[in-house]
Amino acid sequence: MQFTVNIKLSPRTLTGTLNVQNRGAVDWGWQGLIAHGCHSLVLIIDPSTSQTIQVLERHKANVVKVKWARENYHHSIGSPYSLRLASADTVGKIIVWDVATGAARCEIQEYTKPIQDMEWLWNQDASRDLLLAIHPPNYIVLWNADTGTKLWKKSYAENILSFSFDPFELSNLTLLTSEGIVFVSDFSPSKPPSSSGKKVYISSPHSSPAHIKPAATGAKKALNRVKILITNEKPNAESVTLNDCLQLSYLPSKRNHMLLLYPREILILDLEVNQTVGIVAIERTGAPFLQVIPCRQRDALFCLHENGCITLRIRRANSSSLALCCEEQDPDQPVQELTYDLRCQCDAIRVTKTVRPFNMVCCPVNENSAALIVSDGRVMLWELKSNLLGPKPYYSYSGSTVSPLYCPVSFCGIPVGTQQKKLPDLSLDNMIGQSIAVSEEQLSVPYQQEVQLKFLLTGLLSGLPLPPFVIRMCPPLTTKNIKNYQPLLAVGTSNGSVLVYHLASGLIHKELSIHSCEVKGIEWASLTSFLSFATSTPNNLGLVRNELQLVDLPTGRSIAFRGERGNDEPPIEMIKVSHLKQFLAVVFKDKPLELWDIRTCTLLREMTKNFPSVTALEWSPTHNLRSLRRKQLAVREAMARQTVGSDAEASNIESPMIRNDAVTVYLFNLLQEAESKAEISHNISAREHFIFTDNDGQVFHLTVEGNLVKDGARIPPDGSMGTITCLAWKADFLILGDIDGNVNFWDLKARLSRGIPTHRGWVKKIRFAPGKGNLKLLMMFNDGAEVWDTLEVQMVSSMRTGRNVNYRILDVDWCSSDKVVLASDDGCIRVLEIAMKSASYRIDEQDLTDLLWCPYLLLPRSCLVLKAFLLHQPWNGQYSLDIMQIHYSESEEVKLLMLEQLNSISNDIQCRLLDPEFQLLQRCSLVARLFGDESELQFWTVAAHYLYSFSKGKELAPPNAVQENQSSPLDICYDILCENSYFQRSQIERVNLQEAKRTTYDHTRKCADQLLLLGQTDRAVQLLLETSAENPSYYCDSLKACLVTTITSSGPSQSTIKLVATNMIANGKLAEGVQLLCLIDKAEDACRYLQTYGEWNRAAWLAKVRLNTEECAEVLKRWVDHLCSSQVNQKSKAILVLLSLGCFSKVAEMLHSMRYFDRAALFLEACLSYGVIEVNENTKKFCNAVYADYARYLKMLNLQEGAILFATKAGDAGAELLKDLQQSKEDKPVS
Repeated sequence: MQFTVNIKLSPRTLTGTLNVQNRGAVDWGWQGLIAHGCHSLVLIIDPSTSQTIQVLERHKANVVKVKWARENYHHSIGSPYSLRLASADTVGKIIVWDVATGAARCEIQEYTKPIQDMEWLWNQDASRDLLLAIHPPNYIVLWNADTGTKLWKKSYAENILSFSFDPFELSNLTLLTSEGIVFVSDFSPSKPPSSSGKKVYISSPHSSPAHIKPAATGAKKALNRVKILITNEKPNAESVTLNDCLQLSYLPSKRNHMLLLYPREILILDLEVNQTVGIVAIERTGAPFLQVIPCRQRDALFCLHENGCITLRIRRANSSSLALCCEEQDPDQPVQELTYDLRCQCDAIRVTKTVRPFNMVCCPVNENSAALIVSDGRVMLWELKSNLLGPKPYYSYSGSTVSPLYCPVSFCGIPVGTQQKKLPDLSLDNMIGQSIAVSEEQLSVPYQQEVQLKFLLTGLLSGLPLPPFVIRMCPPLTTKNIKNYQPLLAVGTSNGSVLVYHLASGLIHKELSIHSCEVKGIEWASLTSFLSFATSTPNNLGLVRNELQLVDLPTGRSIAFRGERGNDEPPIEMIKVSHLKQFLAVVFKDKPLELWDIRTCTLLREMTKNFPSVTALEWSPTHNLRSLRRKQLAVREAMARQTVGSDAEASNIESPMIRNDAVTVYLFNLLQEAESKAEISHNISAREHFIFTDNDGQVFHLTVEGNLVKDGARIPPDGSMGTITCLAWKADFLILGDIDGNVNFWDLKARLSRGIPTHRGWVKKIRFAPGKGNLKLLMMFNDGAEVWDTLEVQMVSSMRTGRNVNYRILDVDWCSSDKVVLASDDGCIRVLEIAMKSASYRIDEQDLTDLLWCPYLLLPRSCLVLKAFLLHQPWNGQYSLDIMQIHYSESEEVKLLMLEQLNSISNDIQCRLLDPEFQLLQRCSLVARLFGDESELQFWTVAAHYLYSFSKGKELAPPNAVQENQSSPLDICYDILCENSYFQRSQIERVNLQEAKRTTYDHTRKCADQLLLLGQTDRAVQLLLETSAENPSYYCDSLKACLVTTITSSGPSQSTIKLVATNMIANGKLAEGVQLLCLIDKAEDACRYLQTYGEWNRAAWLAKVRLNTEECAEVLKRWVDHLCSSQVNQKSKAILVLLSLGCFSKVAEMLHSMRYFDRAALFLEACLSYGVIEVNENTKKFCNAVYADYARYLKMLNLQEGAILFATKAGDAGAELLKDLQQSKEDKPVS
């Protein structure tokens, strides 16, 4: 009976070195996965387990950009968690992928030039599918990445190199062009920018001492030499050669700051004054910068250097920066500046011509790990670890020294005691506290844990070396070797090493350095050993050094198979191992054939000099091993019977005869032993045959038995074929391929021959598929490969370079009865189905070696169930992570997949989730991190901070909240959401820094304006009086200085100034009118005017720095109404503003009205536990409505217990739902 042996091997791609165009194609998404380009492929890597989980193949050109979609929206059944990725290539094609299935959701093609840059819009309230791309030379196009629809296109005057979105304001977009920078302030998803933006030019930073590390005393001189970096005038050709700015990026840690990266310095710009306020310069001997990633959670920079070293620089806390500038400063003290201290660095790599760092990405969720992509295909995963130095008193320090780093007092938004458990390395903001000046909050905590940081290499992925490759699959799976079979692929490389891959997992099994030159061929001698040969570069006589090694895989031991032979001889062209792995034929270019015995490593015969030149050779599958074994078994059986008879006669037992069954068992054991000995005996030498062809196409047949080699029949050449280049023999079929692309099928049993012209040129290789009766045939040509059915003499599938694929095939083999493996010149090895269609695969079908935490791989409903299960389990007496024990009506298969996800959560996080003292707010924040949910994480971080703050103010914190710990202010990256006092201090610090850096009158005027708005009138007057008499504004500034110093609170002067201010605002001088109103303490009126004229952000800023709490709240509430309007549609931001104001009831109502039922219910639970919502009839009715909707949501997810609990809590609103749930519970038993 015919059968096909099959191994469960999934299609996969083993990747290698990268193309230089892949340099910028890498991204680390909120989903927790890394994507990077490798030639025309996109690799998906899980950094926590260091394994490649997906390879996306559809591009026909090199990939230049990859970007994960943002997760800044509320997730539901309609908007589920999904792995969406956009990739762009050198011919202008953008593909949007569903990474979990490996399918392309959408393809976009507008032009044929490489995409310069692209980014998903971070504000996803209106739509989560918007993708902005730069199409060379000067177009920016906004696409709907779900449908592939072009929404709008805008062209600019210069070539655009890259762009950066303002993380605080979506309408701000900055373009880096070939000549300078273009600031776009009217970006909108609904229409293209109406203006061409504000064009500014970058002065060359070479005037700054980039090659000298500024000493403490020389910092002022150094920064003065930087001067103005941004000018409105185009620099002349003498001063600026080229714009060598490597990167432009907004700082996500503070508003209106931007960094410019140059090879030897990083410049921090304050965009309000377009002035450098900080510089990070490299020492003369330091490695230049390649890339920098600014962090959001802390004012820190991840920097990549040309030697592959990653450094972390954190902004120094400036103890004197909050001092008022009116105080006299020591002229010898270094000038105030943003200083970023080097806190830790990782090891550099060995950089060569072919090995150099390409790119770096940082985890956007936790910002405590980075991945380095190296040109040779390596991915190095570095994780930031903290080392506690013990509690130390907080001491003051000089601004010129490195300030200590302290462990934060909060964990997941809630202050915790020193004895309480927390995860110190969960994220950057949980590792180090805020780098701010000494404030009342910090001084209230006398002892803090000082902390040091270090990088730890936690993962390394290696790729294949540079092509060319030769590949050979191990002997196929059979019924005899099924117990210890492993699907191993040997890959010979150009550097002389042989890599052995386990194809079931795609991981490297062994790397063996065997040869000193390029490996040209590999043949397996058994399941655990192989022969490989390599040839050196020919000398002047065309002679080489041949290396033929026999390698034992378990031990790695390698022996020179031909002993001392191999020096100065013609190169080996091929080696062929016989069917029974007894003999080896070694074919040379211009030297007679050699026959070797593999078992004894002895030369059986070296053919004579007049032996024909061999062009192709193949061993016959027929042999006489079976007949030899039968003979040997017959002899052993006779001996066994004789032994049994003699034993029976000699034995002295009561019964006169031995029972037949005992004889049978004994005989069977002897025969089994005899058979096993015969199978492994080296004494049996079976007769084997091989055929070969010469240059004329004549076929020769030889027989090898023991150490004898006998000539056989000769078959004259076939006139229809050219020089035979390859042979394949299986069963009764012999296949011949020639140099012209003709293939001849010989049926030896039927004595039939059939020639097929393939018209594809030189047939380089022919291999039969493994498995008895499997007569599929794989052929390799110069321009591709084909699979044929031998019985039907019909082509099954074809692959052609330039038509189906853009790579050239180097070698082919079968890896199972229905899968082929191809090595290609793009440095990759692909395992494909017989159809040879290059296609991506489903991640959940892969045989991954380690459990992978990625809830995005679950079905949308299951993913939401898992999230709800982790967030809140009020129906349980204690928290559980066993989803099999709850009343959840779902199939066992889905439950097991969810259980796999739960088991893949780290032990530390599992302990936190199971801790009964872990509060709901902390749990929500932690689960948002686990799911990479940007929207949830931002909401729960702000909610936790202000719920704790307001409850502490009312002394209503729950009993398990730690009272003695003071809450740190909300991080400045939340900008306008921070506490008023902290926000005001940070703005004063900022304007002081601007003042220290001012170099022109315009900068001085802007500083004076800011100081007036901040109420720092004395210092503002000093700046106004600095105006020189030659300046056209000298008179106005003098009068303004007089006005500021003589303002009184009398009624007439106030009314006059107010009238003048109102008239100025009405006549288009809004900023001047607002200043006058602030001078007479009418900042609330100023805010109202600003809002009337559409300056909403400026009004919110002014309210935070000048108004008391009640007045500020009124201004911000009007802003909330504006944000909720249909024209603006930024409700998520509005909710955060309401949280900062303590309007918790309004927040809950908005969440409910937006149908965020899960978030609304959990937020309400937290508010009630903190006592910040007054319980009355109205709130009770609202709570019931929220709980009823949440119960319906849980019912839709099939979480029956949770649905029943919240339906019960909902009272009358959930009565009918409760009845339905209880009825269905009675109908369906617990699974």
